[in-house]
Amino acid sequence: MATPQKQSPTPSDTPSPGFNTSTDSSTELAAVVDDLLHQLNTKFTTISSDLLSKMDDMSRRLDNLESQIQAGDGKGPGASK
Repeated sequence: MATPQKQSPTPSDTPSPGFNTSTDSSTELAAVVDDLLHQLNTKFTTISSDLLSKMDDMSRRLDNLESQIQAGDGKGPGASK
């Protein structure tokens, strides 16, 4: 069985002194992006919940207004018009 000859390392094969720094930077960037995505997801969930709550409240108020109008309840402002 022939042993492969060892080739001289090319620049891409040899780890550069900044290799660990680059890996650390990539890891740190990934952590920051993950944190940002988590924050955005939390804010989106909160805003979505608030929006749905306000829409439900508006729907109830419109239903009440509609029932008052259908009942002929003229107590609201502008009833004298």
